[in-house]
Amino acid sequence: MALGPGEDRRRAGRKPSLDPLFQLLGSDLDRVNQLIVERMQSPVALIPQLAGHLVASGGKRLRPMLTLGCARLCGYTGTRHIQLGAAVEFIHTATLLHDDVVDASDLRRGRDTANAVWGNKPAILVGDFLFSRSFELMVSDGSLRVLEILSRASSVIAQGEVLQLMTQYDLHTTEASYLEIVQAKTAELFAAASRIGAVLAGRPPEQEEALDRFGRNLGIAFQLIDDVLDFSAREADLGKSIGDDFRDGKITLPILVAFARGDKDEQAFWHRALEEMDQRPGDLERAIELMDRHGALAETRSRARAYAAAAIDSLSIFDAGVARSALVEAAAFATERDS
Repeated sequence: MALGPGEDRRRAGRKPSLDPLFQLLGSDLDRVNQLIVERMQSPVALIPQLAGHLVASGGKRLRPMLTLGCARLCGYTGTRHIQLGAAVEFIHTATLLHDDVVDASDLRRGRDTANAVWGNKPAILVGDFLFSRSFELMVSDGSLRVLEILSRASSVIAQGEVLQLMTQYDLHTTEASYLEIVQAKTAELFAAASRIGAVLAGRPPEQEEALDRFGRNLGIAFQLIDDVLDFSAREADLGKSIGDDFRDGKITLPILVAFARGDKDEQAFWHRALEEMDQRPGDLERAIELMDRHGALAETRSRARAYAAAAIDSLSIFDAGVARSALVEAAAFATERDS
């Protein structure tokens, strides 16, 4: 089914953005943000201080917007999507706090990470607090189906993070293993956030599945572009240090492509820099040069666009309208963004 006129992601030569989704969901998103602030409160002063540091640092709120937007797409008119949008964002924020500790990151969205400011132990414990808050919101919603979807997503995300640790420094990692990690640590929450929009509206299983595919493919596209930007963005745009994945020995698709297409001397460089972690001045620049030489970044971006197209196609079973158009543009935005 065609998506209809006006939904061409490149219409009028305008770069796709999240603006249509923000405009559609503005009041709902404000309510989600208000609830997030309320639920971050605690008599233990460090908790709202540390959690607020990360929440206030910005972020696109894309995951809760998927819950709000998909609920709107499905014709939901109640208020449950507000607290579930907040639950989704708490899960995401908790994983960010934990990820920054694991990665020893110093910057997040252009600001010092919570672990850099307060230390690893408080960051981990406040991440646990936010996970707990998310489950309180799920339980108060009262739907076992919603609880099943979001609790499973939380479990899968944790498994994905452990799997990524197991493949760190390993250039024998296959593309299939890499995609398994992406599916778990990023795409699973995108899929869950989207699917519950159909659950709230009582839509049939085929529409639940369609929104799951939409979110899952969008999540993969989003992560692929993250992996591209780690080697190609301006640091001021990205909000973190360029080359963090390289310095941490993370094996991402641009690295796998460049390694597979390289000659013996180039592969020896990758082995030294990533498996032996013997990194020297100029190595990041050489890594980027090799990626450019072998089209690794362009190849990764191309694959991201294919996943975004699959996400868009999955929306075709829904009626055309403002909500579908905004979600289509959000999927297009995922592959064209520069931060």
